[in-house]
Parts: sequence; structure tokens; C-alpha cells
Amino acid sequence: MSAWERLVKLAKGGDVARVFHLLLELDADDRKAVAAQLPGHLSGLRPADWGSWRHQLRPLRLAGVACLGGAAAVTAWLFRREFQWAQHGDDERIILLLRQRPAEWRADVARRIAARLRLPELRHWEVAAALVRETGIEPPDGDAFMVGWLRSLHSRTAATDPLFTAFAPRLFEIDGLGEALPEQVGTIARLVEDGPLERKPVIDGIVGRLLRDGPSALSALVVLHDRLDLDIDESAERARDYTRLLPAGPVAVADLALAQLRRLEEAGRLEEELFAEAVEALAFRPEKKLLRAALSWAGDAVLRDARRADVVLAAVSLIFAQDTLALQERAVRLAVKLAPQAGETGREAVRQAAAGLPEELLERVSAAYGGDIAAEEVTVTPLPAVGQGPALPAPYASPEQLVRAVSAHEVDPHTFERLLAGLVEWSRRAPDALREALRPWLEPFDPFFFGPNSENPLHVVRRVFLAFASPEGGHRQPTPAIRQPPTLGGFKQLYFGRAAELARSFEEGDGYPVLLATPTAGSGHVDPEVLLDRLELLEAAGARALPGDLIQALLRLPRDVPDACVRRAQRLASEAGRACAAWMRDGGAPDPRVTVHLAKERNGYYLTGVPALRSVVDVPDDLPEELRPLYRPETGYAFTLEWWPLAMPSHPEIVAAHLVWMMSICIDSSESQTQALVGLAHADGPLGSAVAHALACGMGHAHAAERAAATDALLTLAARGRVPAQALAQTLTKLVAEGFLKLNRVVSVLDDATQAGAHEAVWEVVVRLLPGLLPQEGERPRAGVSDLLAAGARAARIGGVRAELPEVAAVAARKGSSRLVQEARRLQHLVALPQKSTL
Repeated sequence: MSAWERLVKLAKGGDVARVFHLLLELDADDRKAVAAQLPGHLSGLRPADWGSWRHQLRPLRLAGVACLGGAAAVTAWLFRREFQWAQHGDDERIILLLRQRPAEWRADVARRIAARLRLPELRHWEVAAALVRETGIEPPDGDAFMVGWLRSLHSRTAATDPLFTAFAPRLFEIDGLGEALPEQVGTIARLVEDGPLERKPVIDGIVGRLLRDGPSALSALVVLHDRLDLDIDESAERARDYTRLLPAGPVAVADLALAQLRRLEEAGRLEEELFAEAVEALAFRPEKKLLRAALSWAGDAVLRDARRADVVLAAVSLIFAQDTLALQERAVRLAVKLAPQAGETGREAVRQAAAGLPEELLERVSAAYGGDIAAEEVTVTPLPAVGQGPALPAPYASPEQLVRAVSAHEVDPHTFERLLAGLVEWSRRAPDALREALRPWLEPFDPFFFGPNSENPLHVVRRVFLAFASPEGGHRQPTPAIRQPPTLGGFKQLYFGRAAELARSFEEGDGYPVLLATPTAGSGHVDPEVLLDRLELLEAAGARALPGDLIQALLRLPRDVPDACVRRAQRLASEAGRACAAWMRDGGAPDPRVTVHLAKERNGYYLTGVPALRSVVDVPDDLPEELRPLYRPETGYAFTLEWWPLAMPSHPEIVAAHLVWMMSICIDSSESQTQALVGLAHADGPLGSAVAHALACGMGHAHAAERAAATDALLTLAARGRVPAQALAQTLTKLVAEGFLKLNRVVSVLDDATQAGAHEAVWEVVVRLLPGLLPQEGERPRAGVSDLLAAGARAARIGGVRAELPEVAAVAARKGSSRLVQEARRLQHLVALPQKSTL
């Protein structure tokens, strides 16, 4: 048995240890023979049995390292795409095999591996680092290589490591510092304490990196700074830098800078110029914590030196513009206290800024600063105009452009539709040119391009293109998701099922003249006239409509179809034409009643006990059998939620009934699931409990970026006059009361919507929320309810609302000056109806 045959046999069994020993025993001729066979053998393997295929990868990877000749060939082999699926843990064996090569050759490999390292995984960094140390070459200065060094840094071995000598002076210049620093703060602090790292350059490096990164500065740098515990002289040397950190750094960085500057000011070591710059920078910050700290520091500092009054008043006047009543109250109290010491500059700053204060605070400032300060006029932001959803991508102008698009790395629902439509169009208009453009897919054929993951829409659509390019099927491994007949087991199958039936039409040699279901609007709708044009084209071609394509097209029709379109549809002779005519005549799919409830999950290894929303759809008895699966809400993981509103753009309640489980399960994740709300807001049809629950999940999401999608949806609904205020308020009240949603997150969405012009819609929601969320006398107020009152006040002020709010009046009448009572009084004062005359 030849060396190659023995290697293949051992590799098939996944025997890494025996393959390693075999490779050590091979002579030059054996290695050359193995090298000649190896690349073709790996390319020819097919992952039909995923486990067996994966077990062969580790032995084959070692074989390439031992047998391939050039440094470039070995490096390319290590980074072959197939080996990303191989298990790790062979770096020591790889290093031992490489030690059989000359030093100059190993140095070349080290440089090549270092050049191909990519964050975050850093495949084979240990191999490159070992070769650099052994050969004594100058360490590569690529960022990824330096991150690998920082990850491996240890206080016991650093002093004797040539990589430490090369990289320690550049520690804080590493672009990918955040990939390793959080785990190495303790190590770096010990190296400073023990001496290998000099203290002053490290402190300078920390502060310099904080300045360089600005808003994206690492909190780990703050932790390291605190671990070093600077003395007063070290802080004083960097006072100007700390001042420069205040305007844009994250809260943790601003806290650090403020603590150092306040310490210096209290010790009399801070220049007045820097004090003025610091308090002004703090006053511009949006964070309440920092603003409270600024007021506290400014108030204490002016007591130590009354000449600072105008500087302090200039900063205080900036805080007047904050929307939080408690902050405005503290700022006004300090301004009134300093009025006798105010100079002309300070008095003018206070008078100009006071115009935007609530009426009662404005009166106090006016009395202390000479009177006659007029309130500023309220600015009303108009709602943005909305159309029928986002603009559709343009059709593909050539087969080459189409193939480039389907070769991209991601696909959204609109692109998915355009790709299928483009395939159908160009397969009819220029089939030979399209096959020529697709030829590189087949020669050589790469199964990974079509993906082992049948859940990926991009892989699914690529397989449809493959069915056209190679209808005989010789170039592919069929997968169940694309080969099964189309079913309607949820929205995913509306897309995947249509792809499957189109692929079969190409495999059977029939083709398809035109897709019926391609949307004509960003909302997902299909224009009735356009659908009739497509059906007439099908009839003229003598082609039969694909079942999934027809059903999807009908589901995308608008709710109101012109009578002329109904009459035109009735003239169609095909089975699909008759189905379309009946759909248009009868009003399409019925609107079911949907109810949603919150319960703890009982199934699933890591979901048991997790609260989740489940919806129940009352299915009409006469619902056609082919539509019934769409009326059964999904409760499984899916990552295509933003696709679903485009599948039934005239039935948002049904779509939302499917959305709520996944959106509730993912309320703390950052997977962009709330983007589905944007599409849902463009839908037509009744909005009820299901839509309200889906919107509530977005408004209460843990991540601000996810809540932004809920804000966009709320703005779209407001611009269309379709905010379901009553249902939304009832849902939010229930979910907040049950502890599923945090009220402060919900309020942040309402505030953002108010600022963007949706104040009227926000008021309608807030006024319905307050009765159920305001605390009764003696009851502890829930977190966020004061913010809700403030949000209502902002919306009411912009809208000039007048209303009777007995629940708010009851809270406003309570004793005390808590923020809850203050905010209730402000709202009550804003919306109070004029007193009726008793004459």
C-alpha cells in the first residue's frame, strides 16, 4: 500500500494521531507523491455526510503542511475555505511538522500566515508566533498579529518574549485593542507594578487612546486607568487631556475625566480656563447622570471662588434646555441662588435660555433676573411623508449584472424577488448569455457556494439559478429545502416554496414566462392591473401558473380592487385567471380575530420558563384549505421576520400573529428582528391586538437600535393616520404591569416620535396609558412613570392640548415634591381647561 493510500485510509477514519506519525516518517519521494494528489482529493470531497466529511479535514490539513513544497502553497493550504469547518487544536502538530523545513523557509511561512490573519478568530496565530520566535525575524507589524500577541500576553513570560519587546511600546496603538484588552487589564497592571512596563508611557497611552477613540473609547481603558491609581501630580500633568475627554467620550470615560478634574479643582490645581471649558462641556452632555454631576460640581466650585459665577451660569443656562423637569428645577434653583453675584454676561445667558423653561420655572427666573422674559414659541415638526414602502430596486439590465447580484453575500426580501424575476426574464430573453454568465459557477463547481444551510435565502435562490444553468442536475447535491414541493407552512415557505417550484420548472425544461407575485410597491403589494397583464401573458404563452406563485400574487393584492379590474379578470379563461377573478370579486382572504396572551414557555431546552407572547387566530370555517397554514401562527426560531410583512401586505393582523412569539423571545437580542415592524406599518387592513403586541415588543426592546425601528414604524403609522392608540395603550399597560416590558424603554420611543412630528399620535397613546400606570395613593410608583408624564407634557405642549385628566390631577394634588408629583403638576398645568366663569 502506497503512502498516499495509507494516508487516505487513515484520514477517512479521522485518525489525526496516526496520520501525524505517518507524515513524520515519509521520505521526500512520498511527500512529493502525496502533494500531487492532495489538492484534487480535497476538492473532490462532497459533504453529503457532514460528520464524516468534517472528520477528514484535520488529517488532510496536516498532510498539506508536511508535503506541499513552497511556503506560499503551505500557507494557502492552511487557509483553504474547507478548513474553516475543521476542529481546532492541531497547531502544536503543525509547528512540529514545519520544524522539518529550513529556517529561511519557516520565516517566509510566518510572514505569510501573519499577513492572512483576520479578526476575531486569528486562525493559526500560534503557528506564526512560534515561527517568528524560533527564526528570530522581525515580528510582523500587522494589527491582527499584534492582537494575537496581546491575547497571549502573560506577566510571567513577558519579559523574555521577543514579541513583548517589539510590541509593548505600541500597545495602545493597536487598532483592534478591544478584541483583547478587556481580558488583559490585570496582566498589564501587574506588568506596570513589576516593572517590565514603564508607568508613564502606559498612562500616556491610555489617555491618548481615549482621546483618539472618542465616542467609541473602550471601557476597559477606564478600568486600567483606575487600576493604576494616579497620584495628584500625574493627574495634573494631564488636566488638559481630561478636559478634552468630556465632550464626546462614553459615560464611563466622562466619569473618569470628571473625577480627575474635580479632584484637581478641589486641590487648587486646575486652571480657571480649564474649569470653564469642563463645566461647559458637561452641560452639553445628554446624560442625566453627568448633568447632575455638573450642577453639583459647579455649585460647590462657585462657593470656593465667587468669581466663577458667570462661568457657572453660562453652563447652568445650557441645562435649562433639558426636557427633564428635575434637572431644570435644579438648574433654576442654582441660577436664582447666584443671581446676586451674576455679572452682565451671566445674566444675559440666563435670560436668553430661560425662555424655553416651563411657565412656573420661567416666572422664578424672571423674578430673579429683572422680569419681562417672554416664553418662546413652540416649534412643530411636520411628520415625514410616506409612500408605499421603500423604493424598489431597479430590474437587472443584463445577465451579467444579474449574476453579479446573486453572487453577493446577502439578500433582502426585495432583492430576493428581483433576483427570481430577473432569472425568469433573462432565461426567456437571452438564455444562452445567462448560461454563459453562470458558467464560472460550474467550472470548477464549489458546493459551499450553494451552502450547507438550507435555511439561508441566498443559498435557496442560488440553487434556482443552478437549476437553470445545469438542469440535468449533474453539478449539485440536492437538498430537501429546495427539492420538496411547495407548501404553505408559514411565510418562509411562501418564499422557499416558490423557489422550489421555479427550480423544478427549469429542471423539467419548461421554464416560466413571467412571475406573477413580484411586488410592484415597497410595501409588497402587487398592482391589480400589473397582475392581470402577467396573467394574460401566461395565457398567451399557453403556460400554467405555478401554484405557489399564484397564491402569493393573490395575497399581495390590495384590499380595494377597482371594479374595472374585476371585470377584466372575469374575461380571463385560464384556471389561474378564474381564481384571480374570484379573489378580486370576493374581497380576498378574510380578516380573522386574533388574541394574544403572555405565558412562560414550557418547551425547549433553554426557553423553558422564558416569558413569551403567543397568538391565537380564529380560523373561519369556510377558509380555503390552501390558506389554512397561514392562519396558524409560528412559534419557532426564524431569522427572516422582515420578509413576512411583504408576503401578506393587506393583512397585518395575520402577519403580526406570526411575529409576536419570535419578537417576544428576542426582546433582549440584537438580531434586527424589529425591522419587520417597518414593513408592517406600510400594510393595509385592520390593526388590532396582534399589531399592537408586535409594536409593543419593538418599543420595549433592550437595544436602542432595535427600538429605532419601532419609532420608524410609529412615525409611518402616524403619517398614515393609522396608529392603533387604544389597542397599543391597552397592550403596553398590560405588558408593563406584568413586568414583561420596561416603561422607560417604551417612553424613549414615544419621545423620539414626538420630536419627529408624531406628537398628536403620542398624546393619544399616553393619555390612554396614564390611568392604568399611575400609582394609587400610598402605592410605590413603577420605574419610568415620571418619564411617561414628561413625555405626555412634551407632546401636549407641542400640540397645544387641552384636556381633563382626573388621574393626573389626583397625583398633582398630593403633598411633597417628588419627581412624580412635579411632572404630574407640570402636565396638569399644561393641559388644564380654562376656568368657567361663575358670573
